[in-house]
Amino acid sequence: MNKKKFYLLIGLLLLIVSVWLFFKPKEQNNDFSQQVKIALRDVGHQLLLNNSDSTSLVLPIVEFEPSKYRLSFQKDVSIDPDSLVAVVQKSFEASEMPKHYHVEVIQCVDKEVAYSYIVKRNVNNSIIPCEGRILPYSCYTITVYFLKNSVRSSNKQIIAFVLLLAGFVFIALYFFNKKHSIKTYDENNENFTVIGSFKFYHEQNKLVTEATEINLSKKECELLSIFIERPNQIITRDELTKKVWEDNGVFVGRSLDTYISKLRKKLIPDATIKLINVHGVGYKLEIGG
Repeated sequence: MNKKKFYLLIGLLLLIVSVWLFFKPKEQNNDFSQQVKIALRDVGHQLLLNNSDSTSLVLPIVEFEPSKYRLSFQKDVSIDPDSLVAVVQKSFEASEMPKHYHVEVIQCVDKEVAYSYIVKRNVNNSIIPCEGRILPYSCYTITVYFLKNSVRSSNKQIIAFVLLLAGFVFIALYFFNKKHSIKTYDENNENFTVIGSFKFYHEQNKLVTEATEINLSKKECELLSIFIERPNQIITRDELTKKVWEDNGVFVGRSLDTYISKLRKKLIPDATIKLINVHGVGYKLEIGG
């Protein structure tokens, strides 16, 4: 596989992977939401048991905003902050929840916050006040906010963006190389055109590789010049014969095919350059195909 095709293949693969990563978090967020709800239901169950209540219900867990969940109860409960912190921590660790969240106990009557605390990855930065002060029996809801830097999909989205950018870079390299696969230079007043690994000196009727110089006949040189002007394009037999032979008033039988065959053999050292016969139409000089 040549370098150009390698660039294109890698670029397309990177684009596919990046698109997959962009859409994958949606599925992962659904899984995450279900895990949170299971963990919070376990929290509710343990809190009820701490209240010696084994019959009333933990009401459905509600995700009312992205990464924000509400736990509520069928009956009034009393909440011990020490027990709440311990139960949430144990349940979240068992469910492998993010270690960066904010918990609020909200009074149903006036929606005021009766108790709250914040847990962060760095334990020293966590804020857990009012431990030991038990909230009396009442109607409460418990709200859990998973803070932004704990969202699991963020890293994958960054990776997806980097892969997307890299994919575009590789594809750009493919088209850049394609566009510049033929370029004319002037070194020491000697004009030549680069095609693949060859240097084509039109004025001197020769092809030059790193270690070999290949002499061309005048007709071979004229034909190659025409192909170089329009790489990777089909040029008809009529156009070639007219420009190389008929304009000079001479054309003999299958001269075109003979010279094309000779030129093709001289281009063999570079496998990225092919002189293709398009049946019934003409010829095409493929470069880096």
